[in-house]
Amino acid sequence: MARDQWGTRLGFILAAVGSAIGLGNIWRFPYVAASNGGGAFLLPYFIAIITAGIPIMILEFVLGNKYNSSAPMAFAKIKKKWEILGWFQAAVAFFISVYYVAVVAWSISYMVFGATQAWGTDTEGFFFGNYLGLTDSPWIMGGIQWSVFIPFLLVWIVSYFILVKGVKNGIEKANKILMPTLLVLTAIIVVRGLTLPGAVDGLNYLLTPQWDKIFDAKVWVAAYGQIFFSLSIGFAIMITYSSYLPKKTDIVNSAFMTSFANCGFSLFAALGVFSVLGYMAHAQGVAVSEVSTAGVGLAFVVFPQAINAIPALKGLVGTAFFATLVFAGLSSFISIIEAFMAAIMEKFSISRKKALNICMGTAFILSLPFATNAGLYYLDIVDYFVNNLGIVIGGLVEVILIGWFFNLESVREHANRYSDFAIGSWWNFTIKIVTPMLLGYMMIQNIITNLTSPYGGYPWSSVIVIGWGVFVACIVIGVVFYAIKGKESPMLEPSKEVSYNE
Repeated sequence: MARDQWGTRLGFILAAVGSAIGLGNIWRFPYVAASNGGGAFLLPYFIAIITAGIPIMILEFVLGNKYNSSAPMAFAKIKKKWEILGWFQAAVAFFISVYYVAVVAWSISYMVFGATQAWGTDTEGFFFGNYLGLTDSPWIMGGIQWSVFIPFLLVWIVSYFILVKGVKNGIEKANKILMPTLLVLTAIIVVRGLTLPGAVDGLNYLLTPQWDKIFDAKVWVAAYGQIFFSLSIGFAIMITYSSYLPKKTDIVNSAFMTSFANCGFSLFAALGVFSVLGYMAHAQGVAVSEVSTAGVGLAFVVFPQAINAIPALKGLVGTAFFATLVFAGLSSFISIIEAFMAAIMEKFSISRKKALNICMGTAFILSLPFATNAGLYYLDIVDYFVNNLGIVIGGLVEVILIGWFFNLESVREHANRYSDFAIGSWWNFTIKIVTPMLLGYMMIQNIITNLTSPYGGYPWSSVIVIGWGVFVACIVIGVVFYAIKGKESPMLEPSKEVSYNE
């Protein structure tokens, strides 16, 4: 049985970009940039792309392409015990999938609400009360919130039918529709936003350089953190996606294009978001900083308020904005599922459909709490721990193992073999020194923070059980699946040697 492959290099790039471009590009990057030096933030951000984002992207593209395997099997082929790391990363992807689906579901609902501004004037009360029916505590689950569950179920169904068709006929074809559509929808928001009164104030807040912050270490950590979290690196996705590439692939160009496309979209989306926020601040007679926020608050509370204030084309902007979240979220969601599903498929040498049924069935059951009245609490806690501990530690261990306990030069040689331009020894330096230092610093800070105070002001009991519990579960899954004896997979090599360099 031949291993599945991308139909074209463009298909792979679109899929990789689709995975990288997620909800964080739209609701996290603009706020991080604006609150960390504005235009001055772009300098450390660009340096972070060159010294961390692209190097790790190249590393993961090589690992997947060289060993034709998902993350666990790729690491196992280097050294058997390293398979634990691959399963840890796949487990991180698994737990992301079980809550990520909820946010995509919310976005579908709000895409419909946006046409008529069904959220009313009290957007905060509508979101937390009417729509989510949020309880008073993580320990009060309530019941299934049907307004969430129906679009929630739709996301699972659509994702299943995309993934069951395979890499070329499913994921690739879907992203050839999702990515161009996402770009058009974002352009609608940007164009409309730039034509609003006060848009300049929003753009000034976003882009005016605060050069004094360049010397603030927190700004640099924020820049590297944003790059790391937004490129889908460190949790099995890019290794899996690149494993479907032919051997004769331009690895270096592909990594540069994927990274810059992702970061370019972040900047483009930020123009739209802050031009609309600038108008909102103008209409209310307040500073842009007073209406600027990130995450769920920006998307489902603040932005609906801004849409309410727009003098014309409210329905178009409202529907377009939440459609961008749907398309960006869906493209990322299917890549997350593919990462751990491919690992199961290879470990136990079972068919794609069987692996998909097992993985999505299990993930669906575990995702149900996120569709309850306390779902937002669970999502917030799990998201924080998975991102700030799971992804960071997975990425840190990866670069240390490959950089210091493997022939790193052989990785660089593989990357350069069929690439139009070669990477030099600077790449080795970033993998061995720069990235481990930065990720190590982030990891230590995150651990200290979370051992000294409960995240988000939640009760310690919920933080320990839900947050730390999920992190420990990732480690346990890594050890258990490593210990389980799998079957020799027949899906290790592509059916024929082809090249995308022509």
